[in-house]
Amino acid sequence: MKIKGYALTDIGLKRKINQDAFLSDDDLSLYVVADGMGGHRGGEVASQLAVEVIRKFCRENKALPPREKLDKGVNLSCQQIYDESKKNPDLAGMGTTIVAVLFHENVAHIAQVGDSRAYLISNAGIWQVTEDHSLMNEEIRAGRLAVGQESTYQFRNVITRSVGYEAQVNVDIYRRAPQSGDYFLLCTDGLSGMVNVVEIKDSILKHGPEMGLKSLIGLANARGGDDNITALVVEVV
Repeated sequence: MKIKGYALTDIGLKRKINQDAFLSDDDLSLYVVADGMGGHRGGEVASQLAVEVIRKFCRENKALPPREKLDKGVNLSCQQIYDESKKNPDLAGMGTTIVAVLFHENVAHIAQVGDSRAYLISNAGIWQVTEDHSLMNEEIRAGRLAVGQESTYQFRNVITRSVGYEAQVNVDIYRRAPQSGDYFLLCTDGLSGMVNVVEIKDSILKHGPEMGLKSLIGLANARGGDDNITALVVEVV
């Protein structure tokens, strides 16, 4: 199996800085998207630190099983972000979401914390692999909020789990066995909150990864660009 990543990030139309970060490393078969939060520049620091720590850990621990590698890499970044926030008052309370995919022996291992998402796209359809760690998703699952009411929900941006807010975090890890021609799309809520799953699928399958990402980010901005927008597509050849 051959894989290749394509990524784009955009500041959007309403934020002064881009607090998203991403990693697309074909050599490590590792792909990460992070959406930072906290303070004037805390989110920017947290997301970039998470991406760098995870990459370094995976590079230095290639013999570890992929599930353990992702869990320990994310938690090491969690500890370092937490420690940095305690040392620097300007960074107090910073944290980040994480969604990452690591390929090993023709299996994709997906790690996630927060509300950044992973989708699997094929000619047969599109599936959301991850489950949002958000107050809104908890309300939907409990039956207190109907699907379709998300845009009017008062606390739609409140997440219930993040990397760095505490010293350690529970990481959800999923496994998928992709076929040739499949795509994985990782994105922050700056995209998933503005563009629906059918539009994501159609754009990638019609235009391919690079032009498809440009089209999706353009669409998110056309609808308001309320947040930073980052998306990464991994093509399985």
